[in-house]
Amino acid sequence: MPAQPLTSEPRQTPADQAGNDLAEATTDASLERTRRRSEEIEAQIAADPTGFRVLTGDRPTGNLHLGHYFGSLLNRVRLQDAGVETMVLVADYQVITDRDGVGPIRERVLSLVADYLAVGIDPDRSTIFTHSAVPALNQLMLPFLSVVTDAELRRNPTVKSEMEATGDRPMSGLMLTYPVHQAADILFCKANLVPVGKDQLPHLEQARVVARRFDERYGRAGDAPVFPRPEALLSEAASVLGTDGQKMSKSRGNAIELGMDADTTARLLKRAVTDADRHITYDPVGRPEVSNLVQLTAMASGRDPHDVAREIGDGGGAALKRAATEAVNEMLAPVRARRAELVADEGHLLAVLRAGNERARAVADATLDEVRAAMQMVY
Repeated sequence: MPAQPLTSEPRQTPADQAGNDLAEATTDASLERTRRRSEEIEAQIAADPTGFRVLTGDRPTGNLHLGHYFGSLLNRVRLQDAGVETMVLVADYQVITDRDGVGPIRERVLSLVADYLAVGIDPDRSTIFTHSAVPALNQLMLPFLSVVTDAELRRNPTVKSEMEATGDRPMSGLMLTYPVHQAADILFCKANLVPVGKDQLPHLEQARVVARRFDERYGRAGDAPVFPRPEALLSEAASVLGTDGQKMSKSRGNAIELGMDADTTARLLKRAVTDADRHITYDPVGRPEVSNLVQLTAMASGRDPHDVAREIGDGGGAALKRAATEAVNEMLAPVRARRAELVADEGHLLAVLRAGNERARAVADATLDEVRAAMQMVY
């Protein structure tokens, strides 16, 4: 046996390795591997979508907007229409991770369901459900928390960011364990595919760590692992900025919401930030605000942004805003019409949610039964 080299470095613990895994998830080399793997997955979906189950969703903290539409909603509809089994979570429990109350939660949950249906998510092909209606999903938090450390959780980018943002303010236990709750969201239904942006890769890696450790600790010899290792489907959707040139956000008041009427959309886009140069070009680095409106116009109309910029030419910011308003309102017109019908029929929205909750509970109960059997807790 070869002699082991002497070293003054301490032995790496499992927690250290997990921290390395989370950090490594966003390195350039890892991102490139994830992109290549995403391309392979897309090819596999095209050939046979039946081997995949997707988990995706949103926190009901406000109305969905164009950032959500281009960033995730269209992709969910695409995957659903391709034949991929899709689980769409309305993460109502996660509203209280960083807030003192739930706010008008019922109204926001139903608004979210209306948005989903209006953009084309089909409740007969996709399961729309809420955290609070699936007890077995949340019960998985207990065994999952037993395989992570508080040091690992504090290194999670979302938790770390919250700690830095709040300074000395105490953090809730739910905020600290937020990454494990996300792992439970993914693993309860044994999702093997999660559409994410690169900033969310550490959360997915945390779910992979939890799945691996659970199976290492409680796995049954000779049997298949209880949980799959979920993979990322990396989103390459362009980011849409708000009307003030900052990230489009429900809390900043700079968002074009899906449910807004055409006149409100026009007013918001009319006061969007541009610059003093009347000649319109597409230059995201040099002219981010102008380029954002050019890109928004292009995405809404299915065109190339350079073509949009050339067409507007010396028309200036006013012509650009008119083009963006026309393109966005035309694109969203059928979505808004359908959404208005849905909002007027609360009974239908509740029926969709209750049916999805029932399906999600059946999946979660079956997974919890497997977990209890693996842990030898069937009495």
